[in-house]
Amino acid sequence: MRSRVVAAVAAAVIAGSGLSACSSGSDSGSGTITLLEYQQARADVAKKLIPKFEAAMAAKGKHVKVKLVTDQLTDAQFKTKITQEFHSGTAPDVIDTGGNQMTGLAGAGYLLELDDYLNKWSGWSSYYPSAKAPAKQSDGHYYSLPHEASVQSIFYRKDVLQKLGVSTAQPTTWAELIARLKSVTAKTGKPSIVIPGGTAWGDGSWSEGFLPIVGGTGSTFYDKSSGKWKLNSAGLTATFNLYYELKKDGLLPVQDLLNPNPWEPTKYVAFKKGTLPVSAQGTWGWRYDWGPDGAAPIAGVQDKVATWNYPALVSGTKPYSISGGGFAYGVNAKSANADAAVALSEWLSSGTALAQQLTTTGAASPRSGISGLAPYKNEPTLLDAEHKLKTSILPPQGDGSDQVSQAVQRATESILDGKANGTQAAASFAKNAADLLGPDLVAK
Repeated sequence: MRSRVVAAVAAAVIAGSGLSACSSGSDSGSGTITLLEYQQARADVAKKLIPKFEAAMAAKGKHVKVKLVTDQLTDAQFKTKITQEFHSGTAPDVIDTGGNQMTGLAGAGYLLELDDYLNKWSGWSSYYPSAKAPAKQSDGHYYSLPHEASVQSIFYRKDVLQKLGVSTAQPTTWAELIARLKSVTAKTGKPSIVIPGGTAWGDGSWSEGFLPIVGGTGSTFYDKSSGKWKLNSAGLTATFNLYYELKKDGLLPVQDLLNPNPWEPTKYVAFKKGTLPVSAQGTWGWRYDWGPDGAAPIAGVQDKVATWNYPALVSGTKPYSISGGGFAYGVNAKSANADAAVALSEWLSSGTALAQQLTTTGAASPRSGISGLAPYKNEPTLLDAEHKLKTSILPPQGDGSDQVSQAVQRATESILDGKANGTQAAASFAKNAADLLGPDLVAK
């Protein structure tokens, strides 16, 4: 979801000549370890925090040196590069990346199992269940430590809607929201909402667009106990029908969604101008999209932009927000200084160190005890997201998510380009996803 932002970030100076996990010293909690950050903002804050960590360890009689290694990489580039480095034995001791990247790395045996460390760490008990659950892998173990969380909601330009005389109250159902969107479009002559869809948006069509909607329908999509996907359900059909209704009524910016880099004319231009006043979005939007240092800064963003929970789509459900994974620390399974590597991960995920990182990256805290610490305590939008995190819905994800994402992209594109209605798209999705997943991952 943030790969488009990372690509535009300037590279930092590479510290050290390589990324070897074979650091000096033995696993006594001392020695030299390497930390890899591949986003500039994260590297900048880590650079400031590392000396404080080293001093804290020295006070405990542990002599730890941390080499910060940074690079200019998109999420996809990072995945390719770090896999190669793990395979060749040159990966760093600690990596910082999205939680969705950890599943494959853990499954390949590259990451250290952290259960024993976390069970002994006092901070682990303060994590919210919705932040812990996604970090647990299918084998029941933890191989990463989340240090941020996101909440996906419906963002809207309250200044624009108020000017147009359209209600900004929480919509209870999608029917209620669609009525408002039709009112906006009738008054402006333009589309009124952007929800990622189609192939041009890539994985965002799945993780930022489709998944948050289907996740609240109450239908089983992914069964974690069996590790299989249910590809036909009332919730799936309802979600594809929603895309079709929004497209049919002229509420979606169809041509922009079909063109390359669809987030640019929609979120970066039209939402900023207020001509496309409603957008599916996650917590990261406060910084990376519309914050002062974002791709499309909105002056006074916290006064002009607000959020709704997702409205209910299926009868019997209620408005909700979706818990989204954030970045997490993973420790190289072959680290010569695993104790020090884990200590760094835990320290960075605690106290003022965590508060500074969350404010820098525009993320919600995955644990309690941080909301009263500066500078995080001065970020009302992040505090609100953390509050929602406590009751948000966990999205259905598991082994095969990449394949399901591809099928969702193609099916929603068939709606956007006029080749299918919602029911037809649901049927083509089920067939395509089954072919991509294979019989072992599909529920009968």
